[in-house]
Amino acid sequence: MPSNQPTVFVLFGATGDLAKRMVLPAFYQLAQHGLMPTSWVLVGNGRGDVAHEDFRTRVRSALEEFGGIKVDEKVWSDFSARLRFAGGGFDQDDPGSLLDVLAEAHELLGPDADYIHYLAIPPVAFEGITKGLSAHQLLEGSRVVYEKPYGTSPESFRELDQLVLSVMKEEQVYRIDHFLGKEATQNIHVLRFANRMTEQIWSRDHVTQVQIDVPEVLDVADRAAFYDATGALRDMVVTHLFQVAAEVAMEPPIDFSAENLQDARESVLASFRPLAAEDVVLGQADGYRDLPEVADDSTTDTYAAVRLWVDTDRWHGVPFLLRSGKYLHESGQRVSLVMRKPDGPLSGIPGDGTVLSFSMQGNGSMALSVVVKNPGPGLDLTLQDVDLSLDDVVGGDPLPPYVSLIHDVTIGDRSLFTTSAGLSHAWNAAAPILDHRPAPHPYAPGSTGPAQGSALPGPHGWFLDARK
Repeated sequence: MPSNQPTVFVLFGATGDLAKRMVLPAFYQLAQHGLMPTSWVLVGNGRGDVAHEDFRTRVRSALEEFGGIKVDEKVWSDFSARLRFAGGGFDQDDPGSLLDVLAEAHELLGPDADYIHYLAIPPVAFEGITKGLSAHQLLEGSRVVYEKPYGTSPESFRELDQLVLSVMKEEQVYRIDHFLGKEATQNIHVLRFANRMTEQIWSRDHVTQVQIDVPEVLDVADRAAFYDATGALRDMVVTHLFQVAAEVAMEPPIDFSAENLQDARESVLASFRPLAAEDVVLGQADGYRDLPEVADDSTTDTYAAVRLWVDTDRWHGVPFLLRSGKYLHESGQRVSLVMRKPDGPLSGIPGDGTVLSFSMQGNGSMALSVVVKNPGPGLDLTLQDVDLSLDDVVGGDPLPPYVSLIHDVTIGDRSLFTTSAGLSHAWNAAAPILDHRPAPHPYAPGSTGPAQGSALPGPHGWFLDARK
């Protein structure tokens, strides 16, 4: 349900790439679904001097070009009338025109309007904007959304988090991770906790390994400078995939309140065993160093595969295999639970046996690969897949991850946002490898990555590779 609290959204980096591709389309889709607060204004902020009407034109172009949205003129008329722009940048010494535009917004909405600040800016700018919000007294009662990466190392995370928590309370901070907002990720909870059959098999007694696999065919040409300072391990594994692993491995929370769900996630993150060198394979695609913004001797990883151990009673001894990379043979986003083959009278069980998997692409889907008798006169076994697309659920109205998460911010629900403690545990688990990174192995673009990474899951191999 929409919030009844008058709200001023302040979008820092409003003319940047992230805002155009993800954030502004998400705000418009919230309006389409009737999920924006009943009274609101969105103020874009940037260094340039852009008139309100010019900003509206840019927003509409972003909706059509990047959001793939067919604009509803009635919705757009109301939406665009609430858009403002404050130029001149913003920091603790010079607020540009932001304070003046915010004063106009309060004249429209009333003095009790809340602030939601959204930092769609590079991580290097987080500190300056945070100090500016504090210096100009824009934090009291506000909520602040930080894009990832929230730190690029254990040290930079601690420095940023100490600053943030020195000027606001933890419950005001929304560290966004769009993987947690995916319909399929949320359905992992429902399938597990609302279906007793599934809940009974969710442990090391029945699962031999878990794979969380996010390969990409995309290159990094459009953001090589950022990527070369980050790499696949930091950009995807320590951030997104660690969080998804925590969703899979958590103990049942007391209930689904934000506090208890976050506690359950933090508890399992604290149980991640620090990564060891033999459990990590890094790779670099051939030709990556030829990009203009990449150094000739760059050792940045464009591929990372990790064998993660979760030291809880439920999962002790079960490897969680995490993989992500660029320039690979296919794109996919899949969580797979590979079940142990049963002891019993039947032999020759084919392939991996029973596999329960979740696609996190689009609106998501679930699949169950089961062993069945091949119809015919003999007792021949074969594998059969049963698929359920969440698009096919009757009455469903799925929201894209950014739309879902921004709506949660407006109603003050932090269930699907990362916490200070949780991120600290994640960085601690990755620290040994970040401090002593293994050299990346070369691999050919369009391949499955380096052979060492393909061998990491053992005889099962990567579920996506085997079924390409």
